[in-house]
Amino acid sequence: MLEKLKEIEDKYLYIEGQLADPSIIADMDRWSKLNKEYKSLEPVVEAYREYSNIISNIANAKEMLKDPEMKEMAQDELEALEPQLDDMEERLKVLLIPKDPEDTKDVIFEIRAGTGGDEAAIFAGDLYRMYVKFFETMGWKFEVISENEGTVGGFKEIILEVKGEEVYGRLKFESGGHRVQRVPKTESQGRVHTSAATVAVIPKIEPEELNIRKEDLKIDVYRASGAGGQHVNRTESAVRITHLPTGVVSESQDSRSQIKNRDIALTRLVQKIQEIMRREEASTLAEQRKLQVGSGDRSEKVRTYNYPQNRVTDHRLEGDAKNYNLNTVIEGDLSEVINSLKMLETAEKMKAEIE
Repeated sequence: MLEKLKEIEDKYLYIEGQLADPSIIADMDRWSKLNKEYKSLEPVVEAYREYSNIISNIANAKEMLKDPEMKEMAQDELEALEPQLDDMEERLKVLLIPKDPEDTKDVIFEIRAGTGGDEAAIFAGDLYRMYVKFFETMGWKFEVISENEGTVGGFKEIILEVKGEEVYGRLKFESGGHRVQRVPKTESQGRVHTSAATVAVIPKIEPEELNIRKEDLKIDVYRASGAGGQHVNRTESAVRITHLPTGVVSESQDSRSQIKNRDIALTRLVQKIQEIMRREEASTLAEQRKLQVGSGDRSEKVRTYNYPQNRVTDHRLEGDAKNYNLNTVIEGDLSEVINSLKMLETAEKMKAEIE
């Protein structure tokens, strides 16, 4: 373990030097990627240095045991240090569990109204406001790519791009079906209704990560259809991309910008190809080794927001950990529930490592 930790520290120091290189500072995309990797290594390096310091102090204390006058003091120090060493070893084991390489990626974040008509659109709007508050708390930048408002409020659909540190690593747990139980604003008789919305979190992956060559892509532009007024008839802003070797097709007319639509379509194309690769790989693995947290299946009911009981229930968790105060969560304080899901993911990964 120590050898692996030393390699991580060496890489950390190398990237630290790269981040101070003027030629890299001038290339903001490259600098941003290196900075993300640097910060992802930082917790491991800090823990390793603390661990090394404890080992050094234990060695010094054992030397002090040879001195009769220092023996009692050294014994007290050893009794304090040895439990710290055990705790730090456990912490390092968790930190060294292989991370999902996509966790550091930015995302395309989609919220869509599901069953429930106007109330579902209103709920989608509530989710949008909840997530925006969470993004702001995390210091992430976000941009609305497209929105389709509901007839009485909220959104039938809203798509955002979210950028920051470990965006996918935290937001991936939000993928799936979100259900609300409350008296709708559109209900005159005060009856509790159940409505739903879906959330999709798509990591932004560069084509080169999957060895997708530009010459393998056929890009078509066309006029968007649907809402958009005169813009729809005048501008060929919609984009369709075909990956010729696989026949996979992706398109976007979400934005008025052709460049933005191309980025969205490309991200979706890469996502589709990656999903095909994942399914092929998963078919060769035992079912029990598949991690279920944050699967992104839109039909999966991941969370229920119960207004009469002021309770949010995450159905992937168990016991007391599954229920949260609705007023707190809906105001964007998602840290506690996301941290619980990350702990569950870590536990599943540790179990998979043992099996």
